[in-house]
Amino acid sequence: MHAGNIFAALMAWLISKSQDGSIVLRIEDLDRQRSKQHFIDDVQRDFESLGLTWDKGPYFQSTRDEAYQEAFDRLESQGLLYPCFCSRADLHAASAPHRGEKLVYAGTCRNLAPDQVIAKCLEKDPAVRVIVPSKTFEIEDLVQGHYAQRLDEECGDFLVRRSDGAFAYQLAVVVDDAAQGVNSVVRGVDLLCSTPQQLFLQEALDLPHPEYAHVPLLVAEKDRRLSKRDHDASLDALLERFKTPEGIIGHIAWIAGLQPNDEPCTPEQLLSTFDCADLPTLFGDNVQIQWR
Repeated sequence: MHAGNIFAALMAWLISKSQDGSIVLRIEDLDRQRSKQHFIDDVQRDFESLGLTWDKGPYFQSTRDEAYQEAFDRLESQGLLYPCFCSRADLHAASAPHRGEKLVYAGTCRNLAPDQVIAKCLEKDPAVRVIVPSKTFEIEDLVQGHYAQRLDEECGDFLVRRSDGAFAYQLAVVVDDAAQGVNSVVRGVDLLCSTPQQLFLQEALDLPHPEYAHVPLLVAEKDRRLSKRDHDASLDALLERFKTPEGIIGHIAWIAGLQPNDEPCTPEQLLSTFDCADLPTLFGDNVQIQWR
């Protein structure tokens, strides 16, 4: 973990606990090659050491293929799916630029003739995309306020299954949120533009809409989020610098404006003064918080 992960987890914990909610720990291990048991063990150990405990789980996406397949089949029965043979280079060449982090899919493979599909399948395994409607999806975000996206113009048809057969993140989280009783999703603002895709899938699958809160990102510098390459923000480096888990939580809370002074504290201590209603004012239009 690094400081950015810790901040997002802390905000999820505070928002949930301030509303008498429960925390669900979900291990999103759709990518079997990159998901190793020792990583999973490390994550759980880190959460526990920081006092960011969970109430339900851990649940593993790697055990949920049957549920994802059922949802996939429902979408297919509605005539919403089609194979896509585009490479990453094809996508960048054909997609329209978008103000978010993703490109808008141009629909290159949507209207392929059956014989074209057969011929292309002989050359490579296709991914599968879902056809999006010409509709604007809107939310009232707990932190960011009103957000709207015209799905066909600002996203385009998106993947629900990869070419290697793995189900895509958007489909998996929608199915899991419903199955695991998740009614409040707290995550980084970089995922705000993905929310309309999930709202669409929830509608298509007759699943409930959770409430959403997209919190600012901790950044190493303007427009560059913290990552594992920022070794000074890794948990080991933070423990060396701040000595205790309480020192780490307190410093991150101070940077984010959750407490007035840079002093050690626990999540429980922050909870005593935390109020969700303060979040729009606290963060305002600030979607980035400088790490220091």
